[in-house]
Amino acid sequence: MSVQYRQLGASGLKVSEISLGSWLTYGGYVERENAVKSIHKAYDLGINFFDTANVYALGEAEIVVGETLREYQRESYVLATKVYGKIGEGPNDRGLSRKHVIESTNASLKRLGLEYVDILYSHRFDHNTPLAETLRAFDDLIRQGKVLYIGVSEWTTAQITEAFAIADKYLLDRIVVNQPIYNLFERYIEKEIIPLGQQKGFGQVVFSPLAQGLLSGKYSSTGVVPDNSRAANHSNFKNKITEERLAKVEQLKVIASELEITVAQLSLAWILRQSNVSSALIGASRPEQIEENVKASGIALNDDILQRIDSIIENEPTLVRGSF
Repeated sequence: MSVQYRQLGASGLKVSEISLGSWLTYGGYVERENAVKSIHKAYDLGINFFDTANVYALGEAEIVVGETLREYQRESYVLATKVYGKIGEGPNDRGLSRKHVIESTNASLKRLGLEYVDILYSHRFDHNTPLAETLRAFDDLIRQGKVLYIGVSEWTTAQITEAFAIADKYLLDRIVVNQPIYNLFERYIEKEIIPLGQQKGFGQVVFSPLAQGLLSGKYSSTGVVPDNSRAANHSNFKNKITEERLAKVEQLKVIASELEITVAQLSLAWILRQSNVSSALIGASRPEQIEENVKASGIALNDDILQRIDSIIENEPTLVRGSF
């Protein structure tokens, strides 16, 4: 089974249903060799969508991703990076001011070794900068050919709605993608974000689709954490692995087994049931994980399976983020 592709929101850009991220992995606790092998494996399997950010490992992730992807034709992949987070000690070394947006993007391009990125995300919302200033800076980067599309991450419906109003008023390029958290345990985007995306024409590229590995099935109990897992390396993840959630994962494994797929594939297919989700952004410390996860692309879950999953999870989507 090969990976399938979807439109990124209402844009003409096509991205793989499974995409590869580099948060907490490349340039971080995953050694460089495995990171490079994972990117190669993803590309070989048809993944054309790669995600990084200026703050991941303080720029090291961008360097690893950029150097590895330079082996391929630039037109063959879609690359996203981000701006907002703190990258220095100066007063203008974070946020979404025109100065920081322009300078940070230029620095990202230098680390990546590229002339342009396909997508530039606002990593978070900046309450200290006029939104029109940020959107104009983004638009200028598009005019300069340094950015092709713009997106946001973890913005509220009100913030996104205001951004569309400003863009339409001043004829600026519109947001085409939002990057929120979304998984079986974290469903808040179903309430307002997805409907807004359908209305305004932006797609969702969701991060943490496997709840930081919890939905991969690799955790058997709260007291047994694999040495090479994210939970072992980041205590805040370990604290979110509860016996109640582990019990639900065990029930999901039964459904997955009946379908002859893994619980990770089941969880990803559940996410991709949403037509407004353009891609599920996975992390991988080993190439084998990518091979497993990419097989979720194209899996269709019928209504009976979806109802069984809902009865196990028992969590109606809320308007705000939960604990993940």
